[in-house]
Amino acid sequence: MPDRVDDAEVRHVAGLARVDLDDEEVELFAEQFADILEYFDALDDVPEVESDEELDNVMRPDEVHDGLTQEEALRNAPETEDGYFKGPRVG
Repeated sequence: MPDRVDDAEVRHVAGLARVDLDDEEVELFAEQFADILEYFDALDDVPEVESDEELDNVMRPDEVHDGLTQEEALRNAPETEDGYFKGPRVG
């Protein structure tokens, strides 16, 4: 197990995220942060590979096509208003 992430660090991160944590949650997140940092430490064990400087672009060039008209785009919409899609009210 990696070095323990202390409660002050957890509370600092929670404060940056504007999240209120109780003492149990601070303890839980400290353990989870330590586990996450252990995963990052594992990246140090990944060997470096040399990059191939002579790569070819195998992607095709973009082709411009005519898009849908506004009427075509709205044709199957369940509800529209003033030429726009209308969705459910939020909040």
